[in-house]
Amino acid sequence: MSTAWIITSGKGGVGKSTFTACIALTMAREGRKVCIVDGDVGLRDQDALLGLENRIVFDLLDVAEGHCRLEQALISPENEPRLSLLPASQFARAKELRPGAFRRILVRLKQLYDVVLIDSPAGIERSLRGLLNEEINECLILSTPDDVCIRNAERTAGVLEQKGMPRPRLVVNRLDEALIRGGEMYAAATVAATLDLELLGEIPDDSFVYRATLTHQSLMDIDCEARSALHRIAHRMLDVPGTAPLPGYGTGTLPWYRRLFQPILKEVKRIDR
Repeated sequence: MSTAWIITSGKGGVGKSTFTACIALTMAREGRKVCIVDGDVGLRDQDALLGLENRIVFDLLDVAEGHCRLEQALISPENEPRLSLLPASQFARAKELRPGAFRRILVRLKQLYDVVLIDSPAGIERSLRGLLNEEINECLILSTPDDVCIRNAERTAGVLEQKGMPRPRLVVNRLDEALIRGGEMYAAATVAATLDLELLGEIPDDSFVYRATLTHQSLMDIDCEARSALHRIAHRMLDVPGTAPLPGYGTGTLPWYRRLFQPILKEVKRIDR
């Protein structure tokens, strides 16, 4: 049975598009047929993340308005035939995408693919609300462990509830173990308890994520801790048996040799004026 996920954040800049691309690639390499729908009409990102920016002929709005068939708009990265992208229109506004047309597109995609991942736009207004419909099976909120992002995530969860969507699950991004141990950053479990959401996964702050973007590489081709965390999350989303437990970054007991070489946090000092 096909599953459609909508991946939201409320606030922009939390890593939602990169997260979606990495999860989709992991699932495709696990043997699933996966389609990413770039729902950010007017500001598309997924084509650049997947190296497909020069391959786009038709987009989501073209399909919705009947200018082309769905299959004509779908494109796949080289060497990843199980992964497809339905790109967003770069020169349109959210109100041009009719909710009924999007629902019909989603129905068809669920017939063609095992998993559909909808990369939603930031915010909670029409651009997000127009994507929400009964064909969506699962909702995921990506948040960072700071008060501003948590507040936005709470508001997003409220919008999803108002629209009758499934109860969202939570992934916390950019966790710093040293800051958590020093009491300066919330642990992922604390964020989940604050929002009263099920914690699906946690991702550490890892310089390889940004370095992969700068060098136009997929993070899933780089051996790093963030990649391992994304693998665990993808397996939980697929309900793979024997998936590793949540790591609890910054909350577990460190072995003695790691305690000896913990990074020393510099004190944050205000500048006197």
